[in-house]
Amino acid sequence: MAAPPSELERSMESLVVVFHRYADEDGDGQTLTKKEFKKLLENELPTFLATQKDPDAVSRIMQDLDEDGDNKLNFKEFVTLVLGIATACEKYNQLQAGKD
Repeated sequence: MAAPPSELERSMESLVVVFHRYADEDGDGQTLTKKEFKKLLENELPTFLATQKDPDAVSRIMQDLDEDGDNKLNFKEFVTLVLGIATACEKYNQLQAGKD
């Protein structure tokens, strides 16, 4: 009998599941179009999206992440965004801990 997945394993699985849920909307399943990416941000990262002051934020972010220039985001390119946000959250936590 296998041990239940750890918290970190469940988190990684969640990243994969969320990515594919949105990437599957156009039947491709392997990449996010701009429309799919915007929907993912609106539903899964609403606070992050709300803090963006630029009306073209989705386009700009997607362009920055799209390493291969195909106007779509593969999983590796998507994870770059997640890593950046997680790093910013950790820095914020460090700043808050220093204020105590």
